[in-house]
Amino acid sequence: TLQWETLGSQFVEYEQMAPFLIPEEQQRRLMEFLPLFLKAWEQSAGEIIFPNIQLLASEVSKLLTKEIKKNLNGKPAEEARLALEQLLQQKGEAEDGRLLLKSVYLLSQTDLRTMWNIIGSGLPAALMQCLYLFFTFPLNKTSDDGETSEDATQTQEMLVKIMLNIYREEQGVEELLAADKLQSLIIATASLWDQCSHSWKVPTGRVLRTISKAQTKNSIVYLQAMDCIKIAVQNLLKLADTLPACDVCEAASIVLCFVKDSYPISSALLTEFENNDGYQLLLKILLRCDGLQQNEGDIYLDEILDMLICLTTCGKTELKVSGNIVHPQLPHFDFEQTRSSGMTVKNLQAFQVLQSIFQKSNDQHLCGRILTAIGTIWAWDTVNFFLLEWTLQPINQFTDIIHFKPHPVQVQFFRLVESIVLDLSYVPHEILKKVQYLIKENVVPFCTLTALRCLLSMTKKDLLFSDIFRDSGLLGLLLALLRKQAKILRKSAGTHLPGLEESTEKELNAVMLKMVAALTVKSVRNTVVLKDYGMVPYIKIFLDDECYRSATLSILEQLSVINYEEYMSIIIGALCSSTQGELHLKLDLLKSLLRILQSPKSHSAFRTCSGFNGLLSLLSDMEGALQDPASGLWTAVGQNHILELVFYTLQGITAALHLDPVNSNFFQRNSLFEKLAEDLGSLGCFWTQGGWQIPLRLEKTRTFAEFLDAAFCSSEPFPMWLKNCIWILNFLDHMVKGTLHLENYFKESKPEMGEASRNDQEGPQAQEEHLVALKRPGNKSPACVSRLWGNPEEKWEMGDCAIVHPGAVCVMVRLLPKLYKEGHSQLSQEIQCAVVDHIQSLVKSEKSRQVMCGSGLLSTIITSCQAAFRNESHPLHLPLTRVFEKLASQAIEPDVLR
Repeated sequence: TLQWETLGSQFVEYEQMAPFLIPEEQQRRLMEFLPLFLKAWEQSAGEIIFPNIQLLASEVSKLLTKEIKKNLNGKPAEEARLALEQLLQQKGEAEDGRLLLKSVYLLSQTDLRTMWNIIGSGLPAALMQCLYLFFTFPLNKTSDDGETSEDATQTQEMLVKIMLNIYREEQGVEELLAADKLQSLIIATASLWDQCSHSWKVPTGRVLRTISKAQTKNSIVYLQAMDCIKIAVQNLLKLADTLPACDVCEAASIVLCFVKDSYPISSALLTEFENNDGYQLLLKILLRCDGLQQNEGDIYLDEILDMLICLTTCGKTELKVSGNIVHPQLPHFDFEQTRSSGMTVKNLQAFQVLQSIFQKSNDQHLCGRILTAIGTIWAWDTVNFFLLEWTLQPINQFTDIIHFKPHPVQVQFFRLVESIVLDLSYVPHEILKKVQYLIKENVVPFCTLTALRCLLSMTKKDLLFSDIFRDSGLLGLLLALLRKQAKILRKSAGTHLPGLEESTEKELNAVMLKMVAALTVKSVRNTVVLKDYGMVPYIKIFLDDECYRSATLSILEQLSVINYEEYMSIIIGALCSSTQGELHLKLDLLKSLLRILQSPKSHSAFRTCSGFNGLLSLLSDMEGALQDPASGLWTAVGQNHILELVFYTLQGITAALHLDPVNSNFFQRNSLFEKLAEDLGSLGCFWTQGGWQIPLRLEKTRTFAEFLDAAFCSSEPFPMWLKNCIWILNFLDHMVKGTLHLENYFKESKPEMGEASRNDQEGPQAQEEHLVALKRPGNKSPACVSRLWGNPEEKWEMGDCAIVHPGAVCVMVRLLPKLYKEGHSQLSQEIQCAVVDHIQSLVKSEKSRQVMCGSGLLSTIITSCQAAFRNESHPLHLPLTRVFEKLASQAIEPDVLR
């Protein structure tokens, strides 16, 4: 503070003496003062505490202006340029120019009043003359293209920073109008870009862009009077043929800045630009960018495109277009609500440049930028889409040529088309007709694929498109194409087609199927069209290929709405004809079947189409599948996937029996529960080599819930056969209660076959991770199945009775003797006891015992568990006797008495 006070006193003394000093003495004293000022600034960390700072700024700026003019007067341009450089860069005894430059540099960063003093000194015009010379006349080619000295760089930075600070003020721009160097510099950038100083290109561009943003009415009148834009455009038209594209972009962007930035004040420069082939210039320049490497000149190319986009909104009057709405439209579309007072397109000439570039160029980057620009214009104001499409029809016309463009451009284009529906909620019927024609012609399969994905996305938005694409003929076209592909698949069955897995054709088939599936969802009329076309036999051909299967099943499920029998016949037939290795096919078919069986109307068709026998045959075909270790083809499948197949098969049976007395009676009457027990018992995890074993004295007994905890949640080692048995018994328990079809134990994601086998080789942990516990509140661990059996205190929906399908209890009893494995006698009898205890709990209530009447459970206990039932020393004798007594007290069956 003391130092600044001392400097302040010295400057006051200078002010008082100055009127009495000759100019040379004034300058000498001021130059002696400046080093002290700069030193104080450096020592005070850039903070200036100087009361007379405005006067100091004025004095220093005037002196710098005087020195610049002195070095320019009467000298040729190149000599003047050299003199300026020496003035501003010299050090030592002759460093007056550098001292002045550095002082003005610091003072220009203080406050606005100080800046006004600098501007009023005449410095803006002098600096513009300096910039013109530095830009236009390079000292020599080698030094200009090579590395510049540190001093030269610092001088350039200070000079440019001063100009940026001055010219961002309108007053600073007004000061330039007295001289002619502003228009001279603008014209120089447009005509001498290839001959100018390389190191001054970027700084000159920065300064001119700053001036452009601060234009005033007077500066626009000045530039117009000088024909500045007209001459610049004419010169650029000549340069556009010879200069590299990125250089032309850089030069043109400077001129275009003045046109765009001046428009909010006056349309004069835009009119001058338009009247002198300005748009033709931009089209010529941008087409020169076709083929440029990405990132090469990107900054200036993007700048020109951004300014061109802005020019589309520059016009005197709003465009008037009549509403040309073709119906039907989406219910929530209202054209009147799309009108707004935002940034609407008023300048079609500017937009035509963008449109012409896309039509004439096949460059990925350039075409992509044009599509992005169109999306930006739509985002400014929704009405812009309608203004453009009802006048210039860009998207409509682009559809005719899109197949010629690179693949990424095709993808971007159809996303833009998709956004018309998804974002604007408008159905562009004319554009959709052209897209449909593109699909029909299929000139470029990738383009056809991308177009179809676009239409698929639209179809999923609203059911209206199911009608639109049927009436337009698209549904019929897709069905005809799929019929042709199905015939090819049928002929090539069993043969390998090279590269088919990755081909676009295969993807196209998949998307066509998805499209047909989307068009038939909730549309009985479209499903009838499919059936009337005779497509059902062809559609089911696609079931065999996993990449087509999901969509194919969706189509067939829609078919079930009009004909359950035909659907059931196809699905049951496919299940029965599938081979042992087609595990994923079986699972997908079963999941589809479960979705349809949710409708009670489907149950009769399931029964009449031999659905029960079909599902039981799946279990029969899995004989030995759960052996440990696995053998044969089952080795590659993995036991977790086999369990999944068992689960979904039992789910299907349970779903078909659910609340259906006819099906339940059919299943019971035809002894299918006995067949179910036989098939489950042959899976390989149950004992099949004899009857009951010699009873042992059990060291400990556990409930079934405790068994589940021990088997899946504790570190106690449990054999794989027993874990598999417990899972199957758990499935049966939920079948007894009629809830199995509502459960979900397995993750939806399907690994490939090879991956599945690898997981199984990693050990039992892989199986436990694949099996997902019931989604009960509080059960956070997927591997922990301690709650699979539920809380015994919980009440089921049917009240006290927990038995819906009594025949499933008989299945559990028939499997009871088979819960055994050599080498695990103690564990085997312990699990048998736990199961019997659980069965006893099921028949605890009178209502449950009434349900069990006529089920044949008493006979099953005698025939299946005779050894244990008759041997009083057997651990199972007492619990089995209790079950028998409870049931016998309810109703005595004649066969049992005999």
